[in-house]
Amino acid sequence: MNIDGKEITITHPEKVLWPDAHITKLDYVRYLIEVSDYILPYTKDRMLMYWLYPHGLNRLKVEKRSLPANAPDWIPSTFYKGKERIILNDLATLVWLGQYGALELHVPFDQYTRPNHPTDLVFDLDPSTDDFDLVLKIALELKGVLDGMGLKSIPKTSGKSGLQVYVPVRPEYPFEQTRKVNKFIADYMLEKLPKKITLDRVKKRRGNRLYFDYLQLWKGRTMAVPYTVRATKHATVSTPVTWQEVQHGFKPTDFTMDKVIQRVKDYGDLFRPDEMMKKRNNQHLTEIVDFIKSRT
Repeated sequence: MNIDGKEITITHPEKVLWPDAHITKLDYVRYLIEVSDYILPYTKDRMLMYWLYPHGLNRLKVEKRSLPANAPDWIPSTFYKGKERIILNDLATLVWLGQYGALELHVPFDQYTRPNHPTDLVFDLDPSTDDFDLVLKIALELKGVLDGMGLKSIPKTSGKSGLQVYVPVRPEYPFEQTRKVNKFIADYMLEKLPKKITLDRVKKRRGNRLYFDYLQLWKGRTMAVPYTVRATKHATVSTPVTWQEVQHGFKPTDFTMDKVIQRVKDYGDLFRPDEMMKKRNNQHLTEIVDFIKSRT
């Protein structure tokens, strides 16, 4: 393939990456090209973490953060803690990653150009059972709390079993402050729904309660990129959804590669809906930060 003047050879294009969904490497690369305009805004200037499955989906995964030695010299990168890290800013790099076998794309909450200042608050709703209806109900409860604080939010599926709620904010609050805001909201949610959610990271102590993860928002930790495919049986995609869809109900398996391609054609980028254009990365937390500080 010739991508923006870069020659990329797709080796073994017929290789089946998702056996149950009958998706080949070439299918995957074509998907990445199709949705590149929706992925790249959320990977821009962020140090990439990606997963490889060299022996298939049912075998061990390999987490990669460093630039491979055999990577083309045109791949954007930056040095961090003595290692060269990929910066996913362009289509050619995205296609190369597909060719390389990066089946999942994850990024940190901050950009390397402005480190330690996340662009979003994020809450990861991780169910302990197969009851996805509980996930949807908790998400709506969280939306109500965020609305009450004057914060606009956007939900997206994790691409696996959960749902993530993003609150775009101005990147002027360090992780130490955003973590306090996250904890304040999580503590309130736990007080409100003690029988339905838990803040306990230890799985065996959760029972049937949903894990309300507010701790993922931290330095060096990552979250699945919007529109990235996940290494699941059905090749499900981490997909932005509307709050109306959350209200109506759905399952994570409703969002697969082929369906998401059609979805973005029909609806555009729901992670940046029209009413959020002015709010994305422009919401202030100062009053909330000051209120929390006054309580301690």
